[in-house]
Amino acid sequence: MDSAPSALAERHNVRISGRPDGPVLLFAHGFGCDRSMWRRVLPYFEDGFRVVAFDHMGSGRSDLHHYDPEKYSTLDGYAADILALCEDLELHEVVLVAHSVATMMAVVAAIEEPDRFRRLVFVAPSPSYIDDPGDGYVGGFTQQDIDGLLESLDSNYFAWSASLAPVIMGNPGTPVLTDELETSFCRTDPDTARTFARVSFLSDIRSRLADLRVPSLILQCSEDMLAPLEVGRYLDERLAGSTLVELAATGHVPQASAPEETAQAILQYLSAAAR
Repeated sequence: MDSAPSALAERHNVRISGRPDGPVLLFAHGFGCDRSMWRRVLPYFEDGFRVVAFDHMGSGRSDLHHYDPEKYSTLDGYAADILALCEDLELHEVVLVAHSVATMMAVVAAIEEPDRFRRLVFVAPSPSYIDDPGDGYVGGFTQQDIDGLLESLDSNYFAWSASLAPVIMGNPGTPVLTDELETSFCRTDPDTARTFARVSFLSDIRSRLADLRVPSLILQCSEDMLAPLEVGRYLDERLAGSTLVELAATGHVPQASAPEETAQAILQYLSAAAR
């Protein structure tokens, strides 16, 4: 553990664990979550890696005094933070493990500074949540679906959280996980959540996929209401050096619902890549 965190690390509530001299794993959480959503998988990596987890600005215990609605209205603002943290913490040859919308941030960051990253791991990724019939793209939602979702969020964020958490978690037999996700949503400031939701559900990076040159692992969940199987296959066909693994885990948050399967898939991928 680093003894004296920098101002930037404190601003993003950074936690560093594992082997101080080990290869770097940087964990970036998705919408409505914070770094604690990774807590079930981190122990699988701490013996062999330097493990870094953080909160996006506006989420978790990040310092809201530094939240800028204009900056964080696009993926680029979040990607800039990822790169700034890597620079500040002197992280090189990074394996960036990103979940949900953070996978899109990871793409942007790795296109900007490809030499910073050794591998990318996409957990339940989607380059766009909105269907594009003209392109044959299946994102899982129509534009009208997303408009309605955002209107619902605007009208009552806490009711929206209660209704959407079970859909996102996708594990009705384990209500404690749904409760955990809903609680995480409710810890997020509603104003920052509204902006983050628009970044999450309206961003479309399909046109940028061809520019990514960092090898990647795509972890596709089964029965994921937010990212159907077609999305993982679409990414695998368009990303250079990608590997697609379809998990047995259901829902959109396998690091919570199936931590061992998720962690082992990542470890096997990194082990094979090191050979």
